[in-house]
Amino acid sequence: MNNIKNYENLNQKKILLRLDLNVPLKDGVITDQTRINKIIPVIEFLLNKNSKIIIISHVGRPKGKINNDLSLKPICENLEKKINRKIKLIDDDIFKLKKEDLLKDPNDQIVCLENIRFYKEEENNDISFAKHLAGLADLFVNDSFSCSHRAHTSVCKITEFLPSFAGIQLESEINALKKVTTEIKKPITCIIGGSKISTKIGIIKNLIPKFNNIIIVGGMANNILSFKGNPIGKSIKEDDCDVIIEDIFKISKKYSCSIFYPEDVMVGKNLEDKSEIKNLNEILNDDLILDIGPKTIEKIKYIIETSETVLWNGPAGYFENPNFANGSFEIAKKIIEKNKNNRVYSIAGGGDTIAVLNQIEEINNFNFVSTAGGAFLEYLEGKELPGISALNKYV
Repeated sequence: MNNIKNYENLNQKKILLRLDLNVPLKDGVITDQTRINKIIPVIEFLLNKNSKIIIISHVGRPKGKINNDLSLKPICENLEKKINRKIKLIDDDIFKLKKEDLLKDPNDQIVCLENIRFYKEEENNDISFAKHLAGLADLFVNDSFSCSHRAHTSVCKITEFLPSFAGIQLESEINALKKVTTEIKKPITCIIGGSKISTKIGIIKNLIPKFNNIIIVGGMANNILSFKGNPIGKSIKEDDCDVIIEDIFKISKKYSCSIFYPEDVMVGKNLEDKSEIKNLNEILNDDLILDIGPKTIEKIKYIIETSETVLWNGPAGYFENPNFANGSFEIAKKIIEKNKNNRVYSIAGGGDTIAVLNQIEEINNFNFVSTAGGAFLEYLEGKELPGISALNKYV
């Protein structure tokens, strides 16, 4: 896979730059800037090389139809301010665009095509659409690792018709994830949360042979507590997961990977309630488990302290209520404490994990924070990502 940084002469080259600008919007305002901030380096690099940039991206799921609520306009306006450059949003029919029509003014350096998912051909990995997009530029750069698990036209098929390169952020994502999948420094620990254990089983199974410790927290830990015969009150729990959990413990024993789960918890009667510490045998029928307890926090902090590498995906509790955010905050603070002293390599990923780090304003104190979502999880599962495979073919 070639990186655009290694291309010799980018002067005046028209670059079709695939970014992921799919950021959360509320009333036209971006509520989380993390993903935007991550793509600025590749834009600045190309501008410094005097390239002409044609951004392609998406927001939401318009299902091949124009939806003004999912326009890239507010995102372009936000990005303009960050890079201090004018970005022209092209909302003309893409099929009517020609290469010579784009960036023909010498003062124009960046344009952005309107939401690529307004076209049904995008999600169909359409060959004709790919040929047309390729005809608009000289080179293709994929800097959207977070979209690379999708076999879509602007991620995959486009590489068959243009010289294609990895962007700065995409390469950073892969290099970071290699440190928890292939280039591992042990002892290595994974802290994994979320509401459904069934959605993370592939990751857990793939990591067990490589990891020393797997710490399971959040709603998915309730299944393990129940499996072990502990009461969980009215806490969330998936049905028919006993076989999955039995499999986890069986595989972990084979590979000498320790599986940890809560020893004590914080409960409430509802999501807005105050928190109460309880040992596992004290949980009542009307209790909701909403965070890990102090004994569990101390055990996790000890495991982090003795680890050389830590991967964190998913909060420890219902952090949206400050009464149940302590477990997630304490995990973050312990990793950051070690990180600041260069005693651990740390990776965090997942929207809720990023939200936790943003709340405590510590997102820059991890070695790497992935904004990739589904691609991040599929890579950890060991799955082949179509967008990465497409770039690997172009060498």
